[in-house]
Amino acid sequence: MSWKLGALLILLGGAAHAVELRLPTGARQMIARDTVKDQFAAPIAPYGQGNLPVSVIEGPVLRSAWRVDVADLTPLQLIAPLRAQLETAGFRVVLDCEAQVCGGYDFRFKTEVLPAPNMYVNLRSYHALTALRGPKDAPVQAVTLIASASSGASFVQIIQAGVVAEDAAVQAVASVPQAAKPETDQAATETGSIAQALSRDGHAILAALDFESGTSDLGQGPFGVLAELAETMRASPDMRIALVGHTDTVGSLDGNIALSVSRARSVRQRLIDAYGIAPERLQSQGMGFLAPYTSNTTEEGREANRRVEAVVLAE
Repeated sequence: MSWKLGALLILLGGAAHAVELRLPTGARQMIARDTVKDQFAAPIAPYGQGNLPVSVIEGPVLRSAWRVDVADLTPLQLIAPLRAQLETAGFRVVLDCEAQVCGGYDFRFKTEVLPAPNMYVNLRSYHALTALRGPKDAPVQAVTLIASASSGASFVQIIQAGVVAEDAAVQAVASVPQAAKPETDQAATETGSIAQALSRDGHAILAALDFESGTSDLGQGPFGVLAELAETMRASPDMRIALVGHTDTVGSLDGNIALSVSRARSVRQRLIDAYGIAPERLQSQGMGFLAPYTSNTTEEGREANRRVEAVVLAE
């Protein structure tokens, strides 16, 4: 199958050269979370006998998740070119498995995964890989990849541990060529996916937001999705938005409604304080668990249901 590639550059601390990892052109970052001094438990073997073998790497940990809106890609198609680049850079692959071989549900929930809907892992269709560098008994760097396929989109999570934060980054260095964009979709693409969703559907999930579990505290960011929403509102001065919080079904209805309202208020305040959006153009509401995005019967579903949406009131 033919598909266009865009480069993602990872500069690994202490490395003599960069490792160039490739994802399909148009891959977009959903979330990034970096910590300067941390520990990361990199899985080094499939889950088995109630245990997930790991190698603990200390130092800076860089986490990112990417969405790839290319149909019919398999997780292996996403992983294979990344694996080849890591091997060329001198990493040794210690884990390379697909969903059931990795351990299915147990592997997924014993492994660090960024929150949905920023990163989505289909339990029936994912591929995991860990590559290490350094002595076998004391590795100093790890890269763990998880690729997952779902209907219409795929996701890739990249976690780098033991890298020097100021010398390491994951960034898209290629964009979708203009010729590859359908002419009817160019305007929406140029102004961003949030603008397109608001125009087409009247609402959009603010997918890259990050809240501490069980709280309404919005992470420090920066959150590209909020910058995109703010830019969309600046381009449409009459637009008014309701920010609507949603939760999973864990806990009481009253408690979840209060939490969802509080999270929506946090997003509203960030748009006012950081992006200068006029307060009268923003409302905050909460639905608790009364408007689920998907089923709450699985952990994946509950993660996806914990979200904030932007709903157009006027434009």
